[in-house]
Amino acid sequence: MAEEGLRPIIVKRIKKGGGGHHGGAWKIAYADFVTAMMAFFLLMWLLGSTTKGDLNGISEFFKTPLKVAMQGGSGSGDSSSVIQGGGKDLTRRDGQVKASDDPVVKKTFNLTAAKAALEAEESQRLKALKDKIEAKIEANPLLKKFKEQLLLDITSEGLRIQIVDEQNRPMFALAKAELQSYTKEILHEIGFVLNDVPNKIGLSGHTDSTPYLSDAGYSNWELSADRANASRRELIAGGMSDAKVLRVVGLASAANLDKADPFNPINRRISIIVMNKRTEESVMRDGAKQLEVGADEAPPPAAPPSGPPVRK
Repeated sequence: MAEEGLRPIIVKRIKKGGGGHHGGAWKIAYADFVTAMMAFFLLMWLLGSTTKGDLNGISEFFKTPLKVAMQGGSGSGDSSSVIQGGGKDLTRRDGQVKASDDPVVKKTFNLTAAKAALEAEESQRLKALKDKIEAKIEANPLLKKFKEQLLLDITSEGLRIQIVDEQNRPMFALAKAELQSYTKEILHEIGFVLNDVPNKIGLSGHTDSTPYLSDAGYSNWELSADRANASRRELIAGGMSDAKVLRVVGLASAANLDKADPFNPINRRISIIVMNKRTEESVMRDGAKQLEVGADEAPPPAAPPSGPPVRK
């Protein structure tokens, strides 16, 4: 019984970990704080000791990531955005693309390049046509005889072929729209060659400044227009397609070749323009506008100046 009352007493002690200033977690936080402060003061020192030019270079470096600098692009957001593809187009999945690879930019670039290529090709074609006509003039005894009356040059409208009068060798009968026999042969030769190019043709008739008066009101405007149409008929008779003719006008003496001498025979001429694409589109556009407004007025006849001889 006595032994039963002498049971051992067991005391349980709970060992608690160090808390408050006795722990070690604060040391890690303090070390991070000290490191950050050291980096901050180091950055301040670097900024204070770096020249302005170097700072601008560093700024540009961080504005333009390596991928953008090497492959092109419009900004850092295009290549580093977390959105698929980056940039403004959320449908892109391949990351940043060059401006020239953008569908809209690329389409515009391709159209511009294609237009420039077509214009260069057309320019070469007109130059080749000019060389061919010049070679034909040299090879044909009849045309070579009238070489001085055939003027060929490249203008902003295309290839211009001018057949001009000489003092003793006019293209037309005096004060009429009747072609001389040698003028018809010249136009026949030119008309056949013009079929070698797909370009449209424009014709304009010109007179000198000698007034043309008649009781019926027939003037240099009507005479120049009739001569241009007579030339058109002979070009077609020489083999040129009628569908190639886009414009036939009479300009009277409004555009003299020799502005210093308005009565010079060289001002009496027929001008044939092998139009480039730009001129052709302009003529078609102007024609469409005239159809819209119903304006198809002929230019007013020039008032006859006093003094010079009158063509009757």
